[in-house]
Amino acid sequence: MRTTFITLALSAALIAGGCSKANQTATTSSSTQPTAGSSVAATAAPAMTPEQLGQLGALINKQPANADKLLADQGLTQETFESAIRKVSSDPAASKRYAAAYKSAS
Repeated sequence: MRTTFITLALSAALIAGGCSKANQTATTSSSTQPTAGSSVAATAAPAMTPEQLGQLGALINKQPANADKLLADQGLTQETFESAIRKVSSDPAASKRYAAAYKSAS
């Protein structure tokens, strides 16, 4: 389960980093109008930079048995971490920053 989660998160980040920039106005308008589900996740999770998420992702990949503890130490759950990864992967620049931090921490 954790391996699948990690693979999914990394794949999403890498795919988004390779994609060309999407319509910026659509991204901007959707990010300024949070849905009910995203506002709950955003308030529950501490704000982490793509670099911090990349380092955490690499650490989870190194120690998958401790994934829940590593996430809890950062004030995250699997759901909030996934949400943060999806947010990072939707921005090509942030996705590249995540991938670079993940690679350097691996």
